[in-house]
Amino acid sequence: MTQLPVISGAKVVRAFEKAGWRQDRQRGSHVVMLKPGCNVSLSVPQHREIAPGTLRALIRSAGMTVDEFVALL
Repeated sequence: MTQLPVISGAKVVRAFEKAGWRQDRQRGSHVVMLKPGCNVSLSVPQHREIAPGTLRALIRSAGMTVDEFVALL
């Protein structure tokens, strides 16, 4: 299993965009992302570093593995 990278919120958004997610709206420091055909929304905080638990939860909610996510970076 690949170790989670320490990355910024902007890089997380770009990686999810490569996976087919799109930015729907932004409220404060959080970007809400949606994917057509998926009933889940992702709320990505725009911080300099995303906490490992938060990043893991976002990846899991997106239906991806850590390896699949790291391949998109």
